[in-house]
This record gives sequence, structure tokens and C-alpha cells, in this order.
Amino acid sequence: MSSLQLLEDTALAASPVVANNTMNRERGLAGPNSYAKELGFDPYEFLAAREGAQAWLDLCCSSGKALIHAAGRFAAERPESAVTIVGIDLVDHFLSGPRPPGLELIAASAAGWSPRRSFDLITCVHGLHYVGDKLRVLDRAASWLAPDGLFVADFDPGSIRDGRGRSGARKVVAALRQAGWEYDTRRKRVSCTGPRALDLETAYLGADDAVGPNYTGQPAVASYYEWSHS
Repeated sequence: MSSLQLLEDTALAASPVVANNTMNRERGLAGPNSYAKELGFDPYEFLAAREGAQAWLDLCCSSGKALIHAAGRFAAERPESAVTIVGIDLVDHFLSGPRPPGLELIAASAAGWSPRRSFDLITCVHGLHYVGDKLRVLDRAASWLAPDGLFVADFDPGSIRDGRGRSGARKVVAALRQAGWEYDTRRKRVSCTGPRALDLETAYLGADDAVGPNYTGQPAVASYYEWSHS
């Protein structure tokens, strides 16, 4: 661990791994290469089935293709629906052209951005692999949920390590489940319903962008923490 040079947020944002051009920036809403396939449900259908005005936040939204599609479907099929869709991505590579009503795409860090409202659905499709302080993003995102809102994200607990470089996977998964979250080990998918705190008593140390590919086959980022209680 002594020879490892951990990156702080500014340096990590400039890393070629984080701004990876081979990331899947063309993932659609439904179909073989889609949010529906990765999340296990179609976000449009999820929101359309709920009563009242709905809001969806997608962290690390890449080009915004899926969000543009969803907003366009609401405008065409349910013009009476007061739906808000917000996409956040570190890199401004959003698709050009006119945007449907109710859609906002923002170039910002998922770790630093804060909303002014709660959301009925919050998603992060394979975006946490490139985030430094992953645990903070999980904790903050869950706090933005409406009382019956749903948060779903791809999350590799093997990317969490302690100050000595040891895996923190078991600690993190146990803490998630104890706090009322769900973790699907096979799909590596974390989720919760309603606002949930995730107090792991950790201090974020920095990130390593040189760990190589994770389970997706793409280079990813490992996040290092110091636990208050080992």
C-alpha cells in the first residue's frame, strides 16, 4: 500500500479510465443493449405504472440516449403526465438535437452534485465502476428518494478496499443488508426502497485507476477507505 499513489477527485476525473471512450454510451431504454436488460425492468414502464407526477434521476447517464427515449415516449404517449427526467454525467457527451419536455442533462460529478428535489426512481447503470467515493454516492443517492422511491445500481463490492489494500467486500455487503438495502450477489446489483442511511464509519482515502478490468471486462476504479473499527 505504501507504494500506491491514490488519486483524489480532480485527478481521477482526468483519468483516461474514467473518461473511457469505450464505455457503453449508446445503451438504449429497452432491447438487447438497454437499461431494461441491465436493471431488470424498464424505467419507462416503472414510472408509467405509478400514480401522480414522477421523477427519475440517472447517475452517470453517458450520452443520455435512454433518458431522451423515455422522455420522448412520455411526451408522445402520456402528454398529461408531469414527468421529470434528470441525467448526470461527468463528461458532456450528450446526444445533440432537440430534447423532449421534462428532460434535463447535466455535466457534473455524481459525487459532488446535489438535487433540489426527491425522486421516485434513481438509477446508475455501470457508472459506479468509475467513481472514486462509491460509498458516499450510494449514501447520498438513497437520501434523495421519495418515501416509496426505488434506487438501483450496478455495484462491485470487490472494488472497495481498506488502507492496507485488503478487500472490504464482505463488510460493505453486510452493512448494506443490515441497513435494509438489498444486494444481488449474482448480478452485482444494489437496491433499496425509500431513503436509507449507509453509515459505514469510513474515511475515504482515494482511488486507484490502475487496477485493470473488473467483472464487466472494462478497466475500473478501486476505492480505498479507512474503517473506524477494523
